[in-house]
Amino acid sequence: MNEELVAKITQLVMEKMNGQAEPQQTAETQQSNTTLRILETPDTVVADESNTLIKLYSSAPASEQTSYAEPAEANAKAFRFEEDNLSESVQAARKNTPARIGVGRAGTRPKTKTWLQFRLDHAAAVDAVYGEVSEELLQKLNVSTVTTRVTDKEEYITRPDLGRRLSDESKEFIQANCKSNPQVQIIISNGLSASAIEENIMDVYLSLQQSLSNLNIEMGTTFYIDKGRVALMDEIGEILQPEVVVYLIGERPGLVSAESMSAYLCYKPRIGTVEAERMVISNIHKGGIPPLEAGAYLGTVVQRILQHKASGVALVEKES
Repeated sequence: MNEELVAKITQLVMEKMNGQAEPQQTAETQQSNTTLRILETPDTVVADESNTLIKLYSSAPASEQTSYAEPAEANAKAFRFEEDNLSESVQAARKNTPARIGVGRAGTRPKTKTWLQFRLDHAAAVDAVYGEVSEELLQKLNVSTVTTRVTDKEEYITRPDLGRRLSDESKEFIQANCKSNPQVQIIISNGLSASAIEENIMDVYLSLQQSLSNLNIEMGTTFYIDKGRVALMDEIGEILQPEVVVYLIGERPGLVSAESMSAYLCYKPRIGTVEAERMVISNIHKGGIPPLEAGAYLGTVVQRILQHKASGVALVEKES
């Protein structure tokens, strides 16, 4: 290679590099000076920048300025929690039922008072199912207690068939201690609501006793069944052979009342009795059929059953 040519090229490159070094140094110096000025007077720079942004926004065309306010609707209505005036049909329904009708809303949800009352009623229903009848009440009624084949409350709920049969010990107790072949056999059970028995049984039972006594109808030996089902009256009919069984039992609680009791009646119930042969007086509680009136009325129903020797659908056919 030509050494003279190489030297010439090297010289040109060095001159070129020396020519760019000076402007670069000048730029770095200017950047350093600018940084020093910003650090020394930060307030002034920020203020200038803010003013600049305001000026830019103010000078922009109206079509480019952004508004965050929601447009007002021409047909917008004032929000109300519930209607001021309920219709006549709703008012009439509220007078004739304890159901939750016309209770109002808060937007799309129930009002706080309504929701809390719902939760309270639900808790009362749960307590009624899992509760127990007190020993003090059973002592006042002077009744003995027998059991079914159910071992606990969970089994009672999931195995209705076990609640329809007496335990072996209970069968022996009933045969040894209860009167056989009475005209009327009264039995009591907590069923699905111990609260119903606690609240109503005293008035219903005493009123029923008085009613049967006034009608000269013989009563058997009353006893209490823990965790019994309605169809258990069939097995008791087999054991004691009464003409009529009156079964006072706690109803399945609802969200209106957890203290409702029912009275099932049947003429000569036996294993295999169908539901059409039973009768029921339900909704016995302070908000439904008053307990005292229910007891007195049950006495007259027993009298009709004995007179016609039938119950359920057969009784209706004979009386019609």
